[in-house]
Amino acid sequence: MTARVLMYCTATCPWCVRAERLLEARGVTSIEKLRIDLEPSLRDEMIARTGRRTVPQIYVGERHVGGFDDLAELDAADELIPLLRG
Repeated sequence: MTARVLMYCTATCPWCVRAERLLEARGVTSIEKLRIDLEPSLRDEMIARTGRRTVPQIYVGERHVGGFDDLAELDAADELIPLLRG
């Protein structure tokens, strides 16, 4: 069982696509996507929760991982899969 993954994203963000592909490669079958381009109020929510303005912003369980670069760093350090397993 993998931890719940939530990602603030937009339709045209290449980093969002890369994050999704990396997560899928690590066994994630479901990503809850919050599209800030479709619901502008979600952008304000994202900024309030993360302190960041760029997408993607990724949560694994209750942990704010950050953006794609942060996700890739976790993966490179062999910390992503254990995090996903909960």
